[in-house]
Amino acid sequence: QLQFVESGGGLVQPGGSLRLSCVTQTYSLDYYTVGWFRQDPGKVPEGVSCMSGTNNATYYEPSVQGRFTISRDNAKNTVYLQMNSLKLEDTAVYYCAATRLVADVESMCRASGFSWGPGTQVTVSA
Repeated sequence: QLQFVESGGGLVQPGGSLRLSCVTQTYSLDYYTVGWFRQDPGKVPEGVSCMSGTNNATYYEPSVQGRFTISRDNAKNTVYLQMNSLKLEDTAVYYCAATRLVADVESMCRASGFSWGPGTQVTVSA
């Protein structure tokens, strides 16, 4: 599994925007399916958005559909998550993961057992 370092989180008001980044320095991202996950205290991380490494197909968890956009720059070994129209319930620690061992992007977002990096805290508060 690839190791990522996430950044870009912060404190934002409802309706605001943030752009998260995660970078891996351990290996190339080529052909890896990548995903953003988030974790509330006391819960397991859940998939938010995932992107194929072969055809750029994407999957979004229904609560973020239309508000979040995942993208990747393989040359920079970086995955991004543009988050718009943020809501209170988007507050969480956000993590990246990548694997070549899933059949499709939805399966990636439903997978577990990844090795997580430090994550980046997103706090949406008035």
